[in-house]
Amino acid sequence: MIANAWRTQLGELAFSMNELLLGYLPIIIFLALSAVIGLALLVAPFAIAVKNPDPEKVSAYECGFDAFDDARMKFDVRFYLVAILFIIFDLEVAFLFPWAVAFNSVGWLGFWSMMAFLAVLTIGFIYEWKKGALEWD
Repeated sequence: MIANAWRTQLGELAFSMNELLLGYLPIIIFLALSAVIGLALLVAPFAIAVKNPDPEKVSAYECGFDAFDDARMKFDVRFYLVAILFIIFDLEVAFLFPWAVAFNSVGWLGFWSMMAFLAVLTIGFIYEWKKGALEWD
């Protein structure tokens, strides 16, 4: 009688332990998948790396001129203008999506402050357009 009760308690404990471990199964699958992807990304460069390096092909290239040149040399202002364009559109997207999600709850103050924000971004975009940052020769 005591053995049966003991066996029943052990069976329930094993069942609850299996149920608990099954709750961790998605985490274990995620960690295993992450390890496989990480190892694949570590091994892939050795498989697809340049086997016959050409000095021109493996040379450093940055911002339209050689990377190891005089730091005080002049270069085209269009690189700065492209950076400003990136900031304009990046900021616009970063603020427009949360604003659009909460549009019903922000009220008129939120609406007009976003219109002022978009006006400033539009002025920046017009400046970029007038400077010719959108046209590459």
